[in-house]
Amino acid sequence: MGIWDDIKNTFHNGSSLTRLIYVNIAVFILISLTAIIGFLLTNPIVAEKSIDFLAVPSSLGKLIIRPWTLITYMFLHKDIWHILFNMLWLYWFGTIFLQYLDQRKLVAVYLLGGISGAFLYIASFNIFPAFAGLVSESVAIGASASVMAVVIAIAAYVPDYNVNLLLLGRVKLKYMALAIFVLTSFMDFSVNSGGKLAHIGGAVFGYLYTLNLRQGRDLGKGINKVIDSIITIFKPRKKMKVTYKKPSDDYSYNKIKTEHQARINTILDKISKGGYDSLTKEEKDTLFRESQKRN
Repeated sequence: MGIWDDIKNTFHNGSSLTRLIYVNIAVFILISLTAIIGFLLTNPIVAEKSIDFLAVPSSLGKLIIRPWTLITYMFLHKDIWHILFNMLWLYWFGTIFLQYLDQRKLVAVYLLGGISGAFLYIASFNIFPAFAGLVSESVAIGASASVMAVVIAIAAYVPDYNVNLLLLGRVKLKYMALAIFVLTSFMDFSVNSGGKLAHIGGAVFGYLYTLNLRQGRDLGKGINKVIDSIITIFKPRKKMKVTYKKPSDDYSYNKIKTEHQARINTILDKISKGGYDSLTKEEKDTLFRESQKRN
C-alpha cells in the first residue's frame, strides 16, 4: 500500500481530531505550492491572492463578498512554525478532549471557537480607534482561535486533570490552559493584536461551551446538524432492494441473521461515538424497525 493510500485510509478511518489536523496540513501544502509557483514565475501575487481568498478580513465590505472566510481562515497557515505549534496544541488537548467528550463536540468547538474568534477580531478592528487605519487591509489567518477554544473547553470540563510536563512534573490542566491563554493572548498585545483578539474570542467560546454543557445545553448542536446535512447531500445513496424470498436452508438463514446483527452493532457503535443525531435517516429507520420487533 502506497503513502497516498495510507493517508486516505487514516483520514477515512481516523477520528475527527485526525481529520482536522489533516485538513490544516493539506491547506498549508497547497498554499506552499502556490508560493513556489509564484516564485518560479516571479509573480508573488499568486500566493498573495490565494491567502487573500481564504483569510478572514476585518473590513465588513470585504467580508460580505467573502463570507466563507469565517470558516476557511481557521485552516490557513503560511508559516511552518505557526502551523506546527497550532497542530501540536490541537493534538495534545484534542486527545484529552476525546477522552471525556465525543468527536462531534470536538468539531463543533473547533469551528464555533474559530468563528467566535473571527467575530471578536472583526468587531474590535471596526470599533477601536487603534485599528482605524488598518481595517481596509488587515486579515486574520490560523487555527489559533479554534485551538484556544478546545484548550479552554476541556480545561473547564476537567480542570483537575493532571499533565506531566518536563522539568515541572505534574500540572493541573486548568493552570496549564491559563498559562497558555495569558502568554498567547495578552503578552505584547500590540504585536499581532488581531490574532490575540481572535484567541480571546475562541477562549471565551470554549468556556461558555463547557458552562452550558454542564447545564445540559450543547451550543454545538446546531452546527452539527448543518454538517450532517452537508454530508448527506454529498454522500452517495445506496440503492435499496427489497426481496421476500425465504432462505432456502438453515445456513442461509443464519448468514442473513448474522449480517443483520452486524448492521445493528455498527449503528449502536456509531451512536456511542457520535450520538443518535449522527445516524442517517436509513440507520434511524433500521433501528426503529429493530425496536419494534423486540417489543
